[in-house]
Amino acid sequence: MTFEWLPHYVRTNDIDLATYHLGSGPPVVMLHGFPELAYSWRHQIEVLARHGWHAIAPDLRGFGATGSHGDVSSYSFANLAKDVFGMIAALGLRRPVLIGHDFGGALAWSIARDHPKAISGIISLNTPYTRRGHQDLVSTMREYRGETNYMVSFQAVGVGEAEMERDISALFHNLMRRPKLELSKFRADSRLKALPITLFTGEPTVMGDAVLSEKELEVYIEAYRKTGFEGALNWYRNLPRNWHDAADKGERVDVPALMVSASDDFFLPPETTLGMEQIVPDLERALIRSCGHWTQQEQPEAVNQIIIDWLERRMRPLFS
Repeated sequence: MTFEWLPHYVRTNDIDLATYHLGSGPPVVMLHGFPELAYSWRHQIEVLARHGWHAIAPDLRGFGATGSHGDVSSYSFANLAKDVFGMIAALGLRRPVLIGHDFGGALAWSIARDHPKAISGIISLNTPYTRRGHQDLVSTMREYRGETNYMVSFQAVGVGEAEMERDISALFHNLMRRPKLELSKFRADSRLKALPITLFTGEPTVMGDAVLSEKELEVYIEAYRKTGFEGALNWYRNLPRNWHDAADKGERVDVPALMVSASDDFFLPPETTLGMEQIVPDLERALIRSCGHWTQQEQPEAVNQIIIDWLERRMRPLFS
């Protein structure tokens, strides 16, 4: 079963969402992170289809063939969820399983929290689900990591765009790499405590061997040369809004969940998942060792084995 990465457009929430799907059977919707694309799931989509699942991966609002739509507020989780639900309805999917990575994981968790009857379960790669704190994440990062933290830097329109768009080819060549340092050594370097924006643009002491081939890198480079980064960065600019929107929501996630962590992810280390069982009662865990942030691309075979095992054990019976 061979898959061509050609988009199928679905009209949802007043935008044309580029989707890529393969297979038949119970639906699995995969939500990518930043700065990524539906293409980030290329190692999963064919495997899922071969195992009898209908795999769907959209270029989310602000990314890839979908492109940017609307003002900053259009990128709130509440509105992004409408994009996903409109796609689910347009494709005639019944209570899909959500898989999310990075920001896609955060969106998947918010959907699982707010709309548990609309999905069957959730798998998150790297991204934890946490209680709503006393302040939004940007304020927390500013307080504990300072003004140079990447999330803080991204709040000002134009700052992140200028940094990320200065040399898009160099950006992806530098960024899409395995970690050179183990997480403990990364933390020991005081220069990196802030999680500065240079982690995206290629901190040379941190990034190791390339994860992607030149051909694969070119897919990202070409996509972001067309779209730029404003739409993608608007996801970060909605972190305070998402925090406010969650004020009247419950905390529990009442669907079966699988949390997959990567041992050396600088951005989302495994320890950020501690205590999740208190608010995600039906939770399983898996840890991929010697792996950085780009988990499903860095160690696709390990990720696929974990995903397929959980889907067959926990999700398949729900669709029979």
